[in-house]
Amino acid sequence: MSVTASFDLLLRGGRVICPASGVDGIRDVAIRNGKIAAVASDILPTSAREVVDVGGKLVLPGLIDTHAHVYQYVSGRFGMNADMVGVQSGVTTLVDQGGPSCMTLPGFRHFIAEQATSRVYAFLSAYLVGGLEGHYYPKLYSPDGVDIDATVKSAMANLDIVRGIKAHAEIGGFARWGIRVIEMAAEIGRRADLPVYVHFGQLWGLPESGANGEDADTILTRVIPLLREGDILAHPFTRHPGGFVNREGEVHPVIQAALDRGLKVDVGHGSHFSYRLAKKAIAAGIVPTTLGADIHGYNTHVPAPAGTPDEHEDEENHPFAGQAKFSLVQAMSSMMALGLSLEQVVPMVTSNPAKMLGRSEEIGALKIGRDADISVLTERNGRFVLRDNEKNEVIAERLLQPAFCLRAGTRFDAVAPILPQAVAA
Repeated sequence: MSVTASFDLLLRGGRVICPASGVDGIRDVAIRNGKIAAVASDILPTSAREVVDVGGKLVLPGLIDTHAHVYQYVSGRFGMNADMVGVQSGVTTLVDQGGPSCMTLPGFRHFIAEQATSRVYAFLSAYLVGGLEGHYYPKLYSPDGVDIDATVKSAMANLDIVRGIKAHAEIGGFARWGIRVIEMAAEIGRRADLPVYVHFGQLWGLPESGANGEDADTILTRVIPLLREGDILAHPFTRHPGGFVNREGEVHPVIQAALDRGLKVDVGHGSHFSYRLAKKAIAAGIVPTTLGADIHGYNTHVPAPAGTPDEHEDEENHPFAGQAKFSLVQAMSSMMALGLSLEQVVPMVTSNPAKMLGRSEEIGALKIGRDADISVLTERNGRFVLRDNEKNEVIAERLLQPAFCLRAGTRFDAVAPILPQAVAA
């Protein structure tokens, strides 16, 4: 150690990929006082108090998970511990999708966003009840359960953490109430000038009266005209009716038109994800904008609080059958196994979500003076099996795994119990 060391920490010799900065190559990254102080080749090791050799590893801007469920305890079994999904999984920023509502946002701010080491934002639920029990009780999600004025007021008063609005467009809701809830969510988004993140693919079972004349394959066509540039279509590769691929196995023609006018696509991996349908959509040119993991208490192993529901619609199989654990980094591996390049996938978890959040000047890039939010990943070459809920398998020849991350310069090793192990082919 040099007595004249000018940096606190030096990450030395890794492959630095920062799409926002146009950097992709072997670089050193120096940290001082929790901030990025230098990104350059061959920074002298003696210039830092601590040197970590990251040769052979990927050094990325802190990963951003655009689809988290971390309103722990308040949303029952559904809500995960933020830091387990976040920094302990190599992810520095989380976006809770629809956990808090206008009624419960103060608790989310105090008990989750302000307490977590991970950086936490929220897309505010369009519904007064938010994501209680993971939307287990559909009767709570009718138009009567939406208050446009109250939700707009809550969002506008909390723009430091509220960066969008969450809603659902799926056959179970449409069969009960038609399109009205989505119309109301779109109005909230317009009035608050925030993006609306729309869940597609069936969430709730049909009511006793059946589909009531609704058709899951027409929902996209009816909802997309309500949305604006920057709004987000979620779960494109869902195995449930109402996603990007219709029952005839064809990608909806309205999708490309939606992308052409500025709508975005978030993978929302989770238990909805289908390799079979993802292959069809990607082959049709649908490349997602962002990649969220969608980990929650019904699709990974967490103890169920006493008295909460035993099962959920999504729970009949796990995201990787025979391997219940998954993560945002493993979702990156899924995208690569489907034919996308590492260079295409990295922006989905760094610069693109930063832009979605309106926070490109703060996160999503390794730029001097910013908080040292950095994710370090290992890349294993070989043949690894990934499975989905339909028991489809793909072989990943490159498997990414989190090693550690820095959140504002503090190191957190990837020790989360939800992290998956590699399964060799």
